[in-house]
Amino acid sequence: MTLATEAGQISNIAFGYMGSKALFTALELELFTILAEGPRTTEALAKDLKIPADALATLLTALCGLGLIASTDEGWVNAPASDAFLVKGAKYDFGDYLRLQVGRQMYGLMDQIEGVVRGKPDEDGTNSYADWFSDAAEARLYSESQHAGSLGPARQLAKMVDLSAAKTLLDVGGGTGAFATTLCTRFPNLKATVVDFPNVAALGERYVAEAGLSDRIRYVAGDGRDDIWPKGQDVILMSYLLSGVPGDAHDALFARAHDHLAPGGTLLVHDFVVEADRTGPTLAALWQLQHLAFTPGGRSHCCASLTDALTGAGFRDVSVESMIPDMTMLAQGRRAPQ
Repeated sequence: MTLATEAGQISNIAFGYMGSKALFTALELELFTILAEGPRTTEALAKDLKIPADALATLLTALCGLGLIASTDEGWVNAPASDAFLVKGAKYDFGDYLRLQVGRQMYGLMDQIEGVVRGKPDEDGTNSYADWFSDAAEARLYSESQHAGSLGPARQLAKMVDLSAAKTLLDVGGGTGAFATTLCTRFPNLKATVVDFPNVAALGERYVAEAGLSDRIRYVAGDGRDDIWPKGQDVILMSYLLSGVPGDAHDALFARAHDHLAPGGTLLVHDFVVEADRTGPTLAALWQLQHLAFTPGGRSHCCASLTDALTGAGFRDVSVESMIPDMTMLAQGRRAPQ
């Protein structure tokens, strides 16, 4: 943690929304995808995009200042990270996740944060994932963009855990199946059940079919907080689940996971988690705050509180380690063998 000492540091925080909107606008224009083809002048880009050159020049200058593109003698070019992560079709592209979910949905929901922190959430606002995903269009926009955002973490999880001896996986709140399909591909003996809201489950079944895994991954449509889970699971995964439900539901979820695991089974919890002294990481803390905006009653977990909660639910050999650096952690706990 670095304490602010200059006015400029405060300005960078206050004006950060400007950079976010510059990025989202560039993604909507597919600017990084065009620049991946080669350098372009402002005039050439304006002609390709059919937009005013003066306005585009202002946007390009802002993107350059943010380090997302660079100016060369031949024209504008992508920064290395933009080529890797913001170009459509790139292996690690998560531009649609940023453009659709963060830019179009979550950005506006941050307007609710003050009321929630004051304990007076907007009665007409979005106050739960269940409320949000009851709208099929909103559920589709969120879920399809989240699929792109979850593939990278899913690949990382597949590297961190050895599920070669597991036969059954339950993914609670598993969305469109990014984690389930990635893990089933990595571990051919694994079969998975994904629990999620009906509008999400319908989308997920399509992704599973496209992955050729319909014979190994099935959906149970419903609220993951309800008792609709199959029992006797070798592995239960909760990825981004805790940050999306009120804190008073966490202990019940852990207790149910312990009950629904086979003896010796493993619980995996992947979420935004901060250090025990609550000094950071900054991104993890900000993501917790963002989820609080539309999950009144949400709980900010640190690695110590998460360890205590899992231990209290009866799990053994509990560990918590970094997964997405400076953003998420992976907790593991084991049900005792009989």
